[in-house]
Amino acid sequence: MIVRIDIEPVEASTYEYRVSQQGEGLYADVGFSSAMLALVAAFEGLAPDVVALEVAYRGIVSGTYPLIVVARKPEQIADHAVMTTTTIEALLAAVV
Repeated sequence: MIVRIDIEPVEASTYEYRVSQQGEGLYADVGFSSAMLALVAAFEGLAPDVVALEVAYRGIVSGTYPLIVVARKPEQIADHAVMTTTTIEALLAAVV
């Protein structure tokens, strides 16, 4: 199974995550001090049959990763998600 982890900034220095599978919410939590900590917390609650996850930050998907990659490089994946969203939002703002 592949799940999606949505990470959202709630307010300054507070993040939440939602884990879903094919649009159906599985679990969520809030109160993390970074996107990386939210990603790690979401990862730790995954069911044993999950083999990969899709990571989205503020609704923009940055990639789909095998679990082993997320386990080894959560900081890099979270940073990539934030940078991807920031870049895409800047490009969209420039077009408007």
